[in-house]
Amino acid sequence: MKNEEIINEIEKIFKDILDNEDIHLTETTSASDIDEWDSLSHIQLIVAIEKHYKIKFYSSEIHAWKNVGQMMESLKNKLGA
Repeated sequence: MKNEEIINEIEKIFKDILDNEDIHLTETTSASDIDEWDSLSHIQLIVAIEKHYKIKFYSSEIHAWKNVGQMMESLKNKLGA
């Protein structure tokens, strides 16, 4: 999968979980850029992404993420992309 495809799919998940259609993700987007993205919604986002792609992230991976780009890199590694 290409980065553009992944970010588009993740963006749909973010919009759904955070109930905000105005969200536009880039690789540098972080929780500080989106008001609705707090610790609880972070967990909901991770679970939704895991379900969507039928994968599991390790807590060490999740803790290392600083932005959407790092999340995407972990996802691509899981998908073998």
